[in-house]
Amino acid sequence: MAQLSDDCFAFGGALTPAAEALARLESVVHPIAETESVDLRAANGRILAETVVSERAVPPHDNAAVDGYAVFFDDLNAESDTRLTCTGRAAAGHPLGRAAGRGEAIRVFTGAPMPPGPDTVLMQEDCRADGDAVIVPPGIKRGANRRNAGEDIAPGTTILTAGKALRPQDVGLAASVGRTALAVFRRLRVAIFSTGDEVYEPGAALGEGGIYDSNRYVIAGLAERLGCAVTDMGILPDDLDTIAGALAARSRDHDLLLTSGGMSTGDEDHVKAAVEALGHLHFWRLAIRPGRPIALGQVGRVPFIGLPGNPVAVMVTFLRFARPLILRLGGCTEVEPAHYRVPAGFDYKKKRGRREWLRARLSTQPDGTLGAEKFGRDGAGILTSAVFADGLIELPEELTTLSAGTMVDFLPFNEMYR
Repeated sequence: MAQLSDDCFAFGGALTPAAEALARLESVVHPIAETESVDLRAANGRILAETVVSERAVPPHDNAAVDGYAVFFDDLNAESDTRLTCTGRAAAGHPLGRAAGRGEAIRVFTGAPMPPGPDTVLMQEDCRADGDAVIVPPGIKRGANRRNAGEDIAPGTTILTAGKALRPQDVGLAASVGRTALAVFRRLRVAIFSTGDEVYEPGAALGEGGIYDSNRYVIAGLAERLGCAVTDMGILPDDLDTIAGALAARSRDHDLLLTSGGMSTGDEDHVKAAVEALGHLHFWRLAIRPGRPIALGQVGRVPFIGLPGNPVAVMVTFLRFARPLILRLGGCTEVEPAHYRVPAGFDYKKKRGRREWLRARLSTQPDGTLGAEKFGRDGAGILTSAVFADGLIELPEELTTLSAGTMVDFLPFNEMYR
């Protein structure tokens, strides 16, 4: 007796494993060449196009790490208090202006340049003033509370490498060595489309069987978080000529084309045919869940990514497949998000041979440890699951049964938004 398939994408040839698709992405994508110089204030979130080598030391001089007194360690009594004459004062930006001699104590404040001579700083809380003298207790180590010139960065040190997505701390590091601008790759120009006669713009009156388009808003937001300049081309009808014409037109002035919907095997799914008429596909249909009908191809020489139509599948496949392509195309060399091993707080079964992503959030378990809590429903159209979650659990192809307490890979959303 024949059994009907419960897999709506069971037809269309062999499925491509996720790892193979990611490897193919790496092999076919090359970064854009254009760069520009931007002021440091505009550099956050951009992808660095130069290697930054410091020409100076940071800090530029030896300095005090605390408020206190700079002394010669060899002047200190190892067994009892030492009385030293306080003969000067140095503050940040206001050096003593001379070398200090043996037997002197110099009042210093955090960040003050160390005067030539003294090698150790005692915290003011550990000392007591007595007229023009200071009483220093025993027990300090030589060189304590002193920061050396170049302790953070020595001249000639490479501090940032090309291909890095710049974070606030990276920009701050460039500022610390005196840079005022950085060379970055220009922003990717990305055109996004939704497809489907049933898809309506939010706010419009819904026709029978209609749905509001959430996909473009998800895709645009994710692409913009990756630093892209997004052109929203709206909703395309289920018409081969219209879809092909729009893709061809936008390929002339964009670096990447991104669509959602129209990638499965139905009579009204025209995106795949349009791309094949204008260029070719590198892969289509992956052994994954959610989001099996996803395609990477090119229209002319412009890369194309066709995402599924269901909103959760759109988000998951964007983060795991579109994201690395966008980052590599934009010049970034750090494309794989961090995976954290956490215990699953649930039981789960899956098919062998496909990679799956579950929407989950971290929560404190009864024993006080951190664990992953799965959303109750797994459907690719349940967008509330992505709002509930703060990341994805990635399950490998060979896994079939997951028991509560088993360690799993957790990918936080905030690690994948850049």
